[in-house]
Amino acid sequence: MICSLCPRKCGALRDGTHAGFCGVGDAPVVARAAPHFWEEPCISGTRGSGAVFFSGCALRCVFCQNRDISAGGRGKTITVDRLRQIFRELEGQGVHNLNLVTASHFLPAVLEALEPRPSVPVVWNSGGYESVSALRALEGKVQVYLPDMKYMDGALAQALSGAADYPDAARAAILEMYRQTGPYQLDGDGMLVRGVMIRHLVLPGQLDNTFSVLDWLAETFKPGQVLVSLMGQYTPNGAGGPDRRLTAEEYRRACDYMAALGLLEGYTQELSSAESEYTPPFDGTGV
Repeated sequence: MICSLCPRKCGALRDGTHAGFCGVGDAPVVARAAPHFWEEPCISGTRGSGAVFFSGCALRCVFCQNRDISAGGRGKTITVDRLRQIFRELEGQGVHNLNLVTASHFLPAVLEALEPRPSVPVVWNSGGYESVSALRALEGKVQVYLPDMKYMDGALAQALSGAADYPDAARAAILEMYRQTGPYQLDGDGMLVRGVMIRHLVLPGQLDNTFSVLDWLAETFKPGQVLVSLMGQYTPNGAGGPDRRLTAEEYRRACDYMAALGLLEGYTQELSSAESEYTPPFDGTGV
């Protein structure tokens, strides 16, 4: 296909021989499919989230902790039928949901694999760099959206993720996600079964960017509409980006600012989350 799935609209012929900007062709490439216990509590719960980690990415985040699969080519190419079977196997393991991690560039295959409809909520876990037209194809098939909102500063987005248009694209995408789901809903066990939870990773030395992101969220959404997850797990990887971890003072200031804006529904982290064991091994488990 001539690809226009993500905001880059690179126009690549992703036919199995040629790759798009995302680095992959049109057939799904999956690096891991297994219960995952390190998401927010309302996603992982007690039985785990059925995380399917797709390879390739439309962003070029220099600090990416999943670099082996986002840009390193690790993963196995599978058929749509096998992807559908993976979904069923995860459901059979009792997971709370199907958590599709960075699946946007495989949208046609994912849509096909989601038929018939899974028996658990489907979570669309993404970097927030999505096109509205692609998201509209997911309406009714995805119950929970879990996007990042990385930047409000286009220059910073270009420097760290190669996408100067990220702020505009992510704002439009998140508004479309909310249009589809409406206010978030938790079940009796506190699990997120419908709605949007927006993640923001606080970057060392970039508190102004964090404050701008939080300002937009507070201006855009009323209490009870979305959840916000403020993350402090930035870990230097030697490939670019800030070369240190977040300080306790920086994260405290970010949390205080979030609370002062009234963004009280969601999550903050212990800075001990910035450990490598929170990144699962991309060893083909479950694929």
